[in-house]
Amino acid sequence: MSGAVTSVNVVTTDGTGGMFGVTVSAMASVSADPPMLLVCVNQRSPACAAIRENGVFCVNLLAANQHDISDVFAGHPREGEAFDFGCAEWQATTTGAVRLPGAASTFDCVLHSSQDAGTHTIFVGRVVDVTATESAPLAHCRRTYCHPAALPMTN
Repeated sequence: MSGAVTSVNVVTTDGTGGMFGVTVSAMASVSADPPMLLVCVNQRSPACAAIRENGVFCVNLLAANQHDISDVFAGHPREGEAFDFGCAEWQATTTGAVRLPGAASTFDCVLHSSQDAGTHTIFVGRVVDVTATESAPLAHCRRTYCHPAALPMTN
């Protein structure tokens, strides 16, 4: 799987179950109508139980310059504490989760369903709000960060 090119995402949640964030690479579109996506979160992460209890999450598709934020929420910060939201400025979303304003895109979701699968839980969320910037997304392949090449836009 290390040869697969994946997006780098920080999934956040907040509510009665607490405020948590975790870096994940498994994120995909599920449905266009209604808009839904999925994320896979390791069951050992406290974010997993919090997403279940809070019933909301926000997928922050990191921009190419945000690898340090990824490291923090992967538990391997170069400086500071692991999983510390103080590494960036965050905004509250419609659902109450938090989003990273400088992310390439954010997807604010209400939990639709969940399914345990091995060591992870697959969370399917109904997207209620989206933001997008012109920033190139951060990607991961062969155990390192990378950036997709820009493609020319055609009309």
